[in-house]
Amino acid sequence: MSIASNRLFTRQDIVGFAILAAIIFIVLPLALDSFRLNLFGKYLTYAFVAVGLVLCWGAGGILSLGQGVFFGLGGYCMAMFLKLEASTPENTSIQSTPGIPDFMDWNQLTALPWWWEPFSHLAFALFAVVAVPVIFAFIIGMAMFRRRVGGVYFAIITQAFAAILTILIIGQQGFTGGVNGITDLRTLQGWDIRTEAAKETLYYVNGVLLFICLFIAQFVRKSKLGRLLIAMRDQEDRVRFSGYDVASFKIFIFCLGAAFAGIGGAMFTLQVGFMSPTLVGIVPSIEMVIFCAVGGRLSIIGAVYGALLVNWAKTSLSESFPELWLFGLGGLFIAVVMLFPNGLAGLYADHVAPRINRLLAKSATDATKPDDATRAAAE
Repeated sequence: MSIASNRLFTRQDIVGFAILAAIIFIVLPLALDSFRLNLFGKYLTYAFVAVGLVLCWGAGGILSLGQGVFFGLGGYCMAMFLKLEASTPENTSIQSTPGIPDFMDWNQLTALPWWWEPFSHLAFALFAVVAVPVIFAFIIGMAMFRRRVGGVYFAIITQAFAAILTILIIGQQGFTGGVNGITDLRTLQGWDIRTEAAKETLYYVNGVLLFICLFIAQFVRKSKLGRLLIAMRDQEDRVRFSGYDVASFKIFIFCLGAAFAGIGGAMFTLQVGFMSPTLVGIVPSIEMVIFCAVGGRLSIIGAVYGALLVNWAKTSLSESFPELWLFGLGGLFIAVVMLFPNGLAGLYADHVAPRINRLLAKSATDATKPDDATRAAAE
């Protein structure tokens, strides 16, 4: 590996990050109205999951089909805080038991469950947004990777976890809101998150947090850990026989991906105003893998573009062809995977970047070549 490729940011990386930042912070806010901008804010929350999948699947070879679990856990942690803030005794005075969330009252609960009480504090909720998904990921990782469970078996088991959590949330309606989820979220520390100005502010916060996650992911990819992950993906036994604790590295990167997903889930709750079990289960988890595959499972920036493109296509097709949009989305996924196995990032690297480099090299050669007048003056 060349020395240049070990730098945290190569020239190509800087250009890629700059273009993405320009699109998120300048182009989209100027080109879209408030409603569409809020939609893209929602799409950006899925990009957190896709970036984590690049680290787990693309770099580490760990294909998780249950990232919706971590996305949902982060979202529910934030939703619990917002719901408690909206459930003051004054706002819930018509209930049988004022001061508790409305769905608890509907299910005849007469007191706030003890494990809900810490979520009345914002600091604890923000801590839980990251900690709860990481703890779940750590438990799953310890159980699976220490026993060398991987590949297809790991993917199926993560799907099973997604199904179990969905059933658990729907079944415990009095504690989780059931199939409706946690809705009617209004304020964050007194700040009304339902206004257009608030949603626009949250869009920018979303973008900043996403770039922090991108920088962390870039640091991991360029570090020794990133090179070990690639080595484990390609030749796991060789890495293990070299004395490295392969399971610990896998657990770490799986937990990091869960932390990213949890942050994305919390921002989804703030951006959209609810959290539902439909965002936790098997289907959304598979969709999150599609975001990563379409963007390019080896590129963290490509994963962001994949999340934006797939969700934009999903929205546009469902608006124009409400009965056919699923077929269109499936066709898009099949076309990208069949024609461009490395996704949009591979398409750029194989076809666009070489042409740009040739044009830049030609321009530089023309600029250094003396013109006829200069040659005549020299003679």
